Amino acid sequence: QVQLVESGGGLVQAGGSLRLSCVASGLTFSSRAMGWFRQAPGKEREFVAALSWSGASAFYADFGKGRFTISRDNAKNTVNLQMYSLEPEDTAVYYCAARPRYSSAVQIGAYDSWGQGTQVTVSS
Repeated sequence: QVQLVESGGGLVQAGGSLRLSCVASGLTFSSRAMGWFRQAPGKEREFVAALSWSGASAFYADFGKGRFTISRDNAKNTVNLQMYSLEPEDTAVYYCAARPRYSSAVQIGAYDSWGQGTQVTVSS
């Protein structure tokens, strides 16, 4: 059974930073591409960042470029999302997800395993 467990969310002031982590089990992590999505109240879930199975290719939503960094540690079955310069608009539940290695990085439908999410709240 695949499990993705996120951690690291919390309350932070605007301009602050957070580091989200996701630990995966029940899958061959090193052969899976990983991604982060977020969902704000009343809005659809949206793509945040993705990383290829090897870690060689990263993709970011426009709002995350220059502020967010995705990384992975295949030895620890972990994918991380480092977020800097957070804004109130970044407030959302952040989800970790896994997809087959050669599928689309940004399409939500390409991801077949999801975590339960971790809340990020940015105060102004």
